[in-house]
Amino acid sequence: MPEIMPFKGMLYNPERLKSADELICPPYDIISPAQQQALYNSSPLNAIRLELPMEGDPYAAAASRLREWFDSGELQNDSVPAIYPYFQTFDDTDAVAHTRCGFFAAMRLHDFADKKVLPHEKTLSGPKADRLNLFRKTKTNISSIFGLYADESKSADRVMKSFAEANEPIIDAQFQGVRNRMWRITDPELVAQFQQTLQERAVYIADGHHRYDTGVNYRNERAAANPSHTGQEPYNFILTYLANIHDEGLLIFPIHRLVHTLPSFDRAELRAALEEHFTLTDLHDREALKRFLDQVPSNYTYGVVTPGSIVGITLKSDLQTLVDPSRPDALKDLGLVLLHDHILGKLLGISQEAMAKQSNLLYVHDDREVFEMVESGKVQVGFVVKPTTVAQVLAVSETGEVMPQKSTFFYPKIMTGLVFNSIA
Repeated sequence: MPEIMPFKGMLYNPERLKSADELICPPYDIISPAQQQALYNSSPLNAIRLELPMEGDPYAAAASRLREWFDSGELQNDSVPAIYPYFQTFDDTDAVAHTRCGFFAAMRLHDFADKKVLPHEKTLSGPKADRLNLFRKTKTNISSIFGLYADESKSADRVMKSFAEANEPIIDAQFQGVRNRMWRITDPELVAQFQQTLQERAVYIADGHHRYDTGVNYRNERAAANPSHTGQEPYNFILTYLANIHDEGLLIFPIHRLVHTLPSFDRAELRAALEEHFTLTDLHDREALKRFLDQVPSNYTYGVVTPGSIVGITLKSDLQTLVDPSRPDALKDLGLVLLHDHILGKLLGISQEAMAKQSNLLYVHDDREVFEMVESGKVQVGFVVKPTTVAQVLAVSETGEVMPQKSTFFYPKIMTGLVFNSIA
């Protein structure tokens, strides 16, 4: 595993943290314009004003605001390096409660070729350019990346859970039904236990690929400009939330596909084309589709929603004839690969470029939104998919390949505003 270090976190002052509900926000890439405005309205100190400013020059605005908040005492650096356990308690879509346990640390940046940090999704140039400008101006990690490691013994989990049971959190905030609690561990012996537990393990990026790539680019940029570069400067590390893949609270939700504005889309033609390689099952409603997806074990099972029609489909043909045979088995195992390659690509004629740009494709997390968008006529067809599993994420990462865009949705998102990390 890449080296992890305690760090002197930059936090809102203790008085402000008593109202942390008003200060935290989701990561930039899932914030809609409406939510951005609502978060702006929630508090003049909400982290959205650093993470995704609304000003014409957002990067200069974030940097200026960061200095202002620090000078006024709204933000302050911890005096002692720490590891910050972070627990999120939430209900899943069936109203079952879960708590995901992890911690914030400063993690050394490595090129993916080093095989110490492994990606599983593609990155796009636009978001990386945006985050690089924010890094340059603020010299701060405003939001964290989300990494996974595998430790069946759960050594670090036991340390932080024991600490959490014996100590009050420094932050206890609610956001959209999720309880966010964070602690501070400064004891060198406890910190060393985190480091020893993880030192031989790779990290798999669950969320934040663009921010991680940006961290590597920023490190390279700073190192090239620093004749005294040693490799120990803060810019060699990135703010990272780490969770054990064996944690019971680690869940992945599916990301469904919505197709729109295809000039020659025909529902009957799509059904006839699907019948060649899939078994089709007509269903009555959303609940019937949910049961269908839960009960059919095949990874190559989907729901197809069009106006007035709900169909469950399951592959009946040989997979090898429908996807690129040169792909690693770990990728072929993903239902999304067949969906993208054969159904979206071949049957509907959506190019990889159009998928990346979302020219004809939208992504949503809630299957109810699929039905609403189809019924409203805003989209032509919706594909309801099964969630990617953690085992699939790890298997693909280890091949060096990447999944199709928007393959995973680790819920809940890591909140921004709990702790920041200076990389000056």
